[in-house]
Amino acid sequence: MTARALVVQHEEKAPAGLLLPWLESAGLACDVLPAHEGYAVPADLGDHAALVVLGGSMDAWDDQAYRWLLPTKALIAGTVSAGRPFLGVCLGHQLAALALGGQVARQPGGQTMGLRAWRPTPDGVADPLTSALLPGTEVLQWNSDAVTALPPGATLLAEDTDGTVQAARYGPLAWGVQFHPEVDDELVRGWTTGQRPEAEESTLRVLRQRQEELHPAWEQLIRRFGLLAAAPESRPA
Repeated sequence: MTARALVVQHEEKAPAGLLLPWLESAGLACDVLPAHEGYAVPADLGDHAALVVLGGSMDAWDDQAYRWLLPTKALIAGTVSAGRPFLGVCLGHQLAALALGGQVARQPGGQTMGLRAWRPTPDGVADPLTSALLPGTEVLQWNSDAVTALPPGATLLAEDTDGTVQAARYGPLAWGVQFHPEVDDELVRGWTTGQRPEAEESTLRVLRQRQEELHPAWEQLIRRFGLLAAAPESRPA
């Protein structure tokens, strides 16, 4: 039987994008749950082999305005504590940090937008997942908040130049990344607001020009997660 991942989506403009074909090519099929449309977030993964929580423009701590965030955090905590595979992207990474006892705050220096160098720690270079990315690989960040303190027991895998967490391992098969490996220029265009037009257009232009060069490295990371999550030893008993 094909392993399947539950993918929690937070808003229409932040879909799974390239994650779906890349995970499926690694043997991990995906069931997308659009929580923003009122679909209930389950209490546990059930028969799903893995959990993926996507990004979104809301703050990770705003449980009142976005009522599905609290059950999503509970699902993340249960998944990680059970040793099941988990990947959090941007907001998903921040939700994991909060769910497990870490801290999230506004991005120091304001919103981060554009390509940033991947800066792994020694643990990140050796990690089963993030070793798929070579140091210096450029990744796309677009975030106003960041993980500022990791939960107890988490491992820092990469750190941005401002000291915030670029990636972390939250459990043996649980990871969070602050960047967006799932995007192309069309997806990112949906995030533009016109509040920073020069930065937005510059980011879109560079991404459009270079995505054929950038995507293979991002695909390697996502495929690695798919292979780890779909491995027989990662399946629920």
